Amino acid sequence: MQKEQKRELELIAARIRKYGLQAVKDANSGHIGGSFSIAEILSVLYFDKMRIDPKDPRNPDRDRLVLSKGHCTPAAYAALAMRGFFPLEDLSTFRKIDSYLSGHMEMNEVPGVDMSTGSLGQGLSAGIGMALAARADKKDYRTYVILGDGEIEEGQVWEAAMFAGNHGLDHLTAIVDYNKLQVDGSVEEVNSPCPIADKFEAFKWEVLTIDGNDIEQVADALEQAKAVRGKPVAIIADTVKGKGVSIFEGGVKWHGNRPNEEEYRTAFGELDQKIRELEES
Repeated sequence: MQKEQKRELELIAARIRKYGLQAVKDANSGHIGGSFSIAEILSVLYFDKMRIDPKDPRNPDRDRLVLSKGHCTPAAYAALAMRGFFPLEDLSTFRKIDSYLSGHMEMNEVPGVDMSTGSLGQGLSAGIGMALAARADKKDYRTYVILGDGEIEEGQVWEAAMFAGNHGLDHLTAIVDYNKLQVDGSVEEVNSPCPIADKFEAFKWEVLTIDGNDIEQVADALEQAKAVRGKPVAIIADTVKGKGVSIFEGGVKWHGNRPNEEEYRTAFGELDQKIRELEES
C-alpha cells in the first residue's frame, strides 16, 4: 500500500470515530466501544475495497456489507455519510424519534444499508443468503459480514458457518471483531468462543488472523480473501475496544455507556489531535 493511501485511510478511520462520537453526544446514547474498534475495517471496506456507488445504492452488482453487530451504528453511519450515501449533517439526528438513523440500521430507510440488523447472531445467515443469490444469478459481487466476538457465542453463527463451509461460498468474507469485551465483561469470563480460528477452520473456512486496527493488515487480508477459491474466508481481526481514545480503550464500561462532559472533551481533543497529525503528515 502506498504511503499516501495508508494516510488517507487512517484519516478516514479517525474521522469515523469523531463523527460517530459526535452522533452519540447529540443523541445522549449509543455504543462507542465496538464502533471505535471497527473504524479501520469500515474505512478500508467503504473507501478502498467494496464495489459500491452512493448514487446507485441498490445496484444489483454492488458488493454487500452486513453489520451483524448491529448496535455499532455510530461508526457505520459515519462511514456511510462520509462515503456520500446521505448528508453528514443528518448524523446529528441519530436516535431521534423522527430520524431515519435509528439505533440499529434499517435497510428500507438508510441508503447503503444491505441488511436490517439488531438481533445478534442473525447476520451471517443473511450474508450466506446474499452469497447464495450471487452464485444462483452468476454474479461476482462479494458479501462481507462483520461479527462481534461476543455475538459469536450464539449457536446460529456456527450453524451458518457450517453451511457456508460445506457449500464453498468463496465470495463470502466474515470479519470477526475480536475486541475481547462484551456488555457483561470479557468474552473469556462470559462464554469464551475461543479458539475462534480453529472453529472456522473446522467448518472448512480459510482463516486469516490480523491486527484489525492496522490499515495495511486489514487491506491485505481483504485482498487475500478475494483470491480464495472453493471456501469462504474468516478474518479474525484482533482489535481494541474503544480504540483511538485513551480513556475508552480496553474498557468494558464503554460498550454502551455515555461519557460525561469532561470525558467528551478528552476524547474529542485526542481525536482532533490525531486528525491534525494525519492531515499534516
